[in-house]
Amino acid sequence: MSLDLSRCSDGELAALARTGRQDVYREFLARYKAPVFRLIRGHVGDADEAMDLTQETFVAGFAALARYDGERPFRTWISRIAINKCRDWARRRAVRSFFARALPLESAHEVASEGPAPDIEAGDRAELARVRKAMAALPHNLREVLVLRGLEDLSQSEAAELLKVSEKTVETRLYRARAKLRALLGGGE
Repeated sequence: MSLDLSRCSDGELAALARTGRQDVYREFLARYKAPVFRLIRGHVGDADEAMDLTQETFVAGFAALARYDGERPFRTWISRIAINKCRDWARRRAVRSFFARALPLESAHEVASEGPAPDIEAGDRAELARVRKAMAALPHNLREVLVLRGLEDLSQSEAAELLKVSEKTVETRLYRARAKLRALLGGGE
């Protein structure tokens, strides 16, 4: 007698997948490939790119299946992975776009002459290293909020959802992180 996978919950499927059953992965794909594809296509706008990102999403999801909480909907979990893949894709695309618009190598001498002086550039690098060192000294929970809000430019609600804390907690941690960073940097910022 064979188990009807279509009647299994997401949590049951995840438990079966951890035993190495390949048919379970096909069931997950049958259930969630179309909605994940639509989500990604909505973000990237290109069907071919969306198909590639959908495949990347499921590969990453299946590799991380041990971290999936079977009590929560698999669709939400895999959608979060899909959104992260879309963000990665957008960053890669921005970098490619930057280099595509870059000036030809022959005109590099003109650009170089307009840039900052080497001593200023070295000072900037030293300041950046000092800030990175100060950020590394922050407690993990404060550094995490500072990175999400300040560097990744997530909204307070997005950061709260990602960290699974309240928005007020994000606000408090961000305030504390900035204050501690200012103290570590000698109040200069």
